Amino acid sequence: MPVPGRRAPGPGPEHCELYSPGALFSWPELQAMAADGVLTQLYQRGYLPPGAPASPQLRARAASLAVAPAIRQRVVAGRMTAAWIYGCAAEPDRLALLVDANRRISSLRSVRGCTFHEVRLGPFDVVSMGGLMVSSPLRTAVDVALHVEAERAVPALRALLARPELGVRLRLLRLAVEASPRVPHKRAALAKLAALGAQPEAPDAAG
Repeated sequence: MPVPGRRAPGPGPEHCELYSPGALFSWPELQAMAADGVLTQLYQRGYLPPGAPASPQLRARAASLAVAPAIRQRVVAGRMTAAWIYGCAAEPDRLALLVDANRRISSLRSVRGCTFHEVRLGPFDVVSMGGLMVSSPLRTAVDVALHVEAERAVPALRALLARPELGVRLRLLRLAVEASPRVPHKRAALAKLAALGAQPEAPDAAG
């Protein structure tokens, strides 16, 4: 597993108020406050004050609550879960968690509410965000292109490309997909990127 020393790209509050079950409020109390409009559910057991903006850091913190502490440092939120964390996809029904191929995945299979994918992770594929490791924006886009059906993948990829702060460029994404090891879904992934080709890219920061 790469050392999660990098911070996530883009601005965002690291320590905004996120309410979760604990010493202050129980989960039934949080649910009751959400029903009364005092709080808004962000994801599962994570709640925000009404009107509070949901940043990537807050989504990552909320997602981390659904991951058992014992495995939290062994997994990486990826694919459509990471796209949601970056604000580029709908809330996931189940968390998609990546596990580095150098680690054993068999012991994680029984964890509920998550799907696990054994992958190879490079030193620039992971960022640390909100107490959870998350696949980088480019790695997220590559995985979405390769492993998610076009109906969901194309809107998520378009949203990732539309956020300059994430640093994902279509030409770079295409090169990354082409450079991926031989996988069954590479041709379909390139077709998804071709569907995005007519979309103008965001200008580089230097331009």
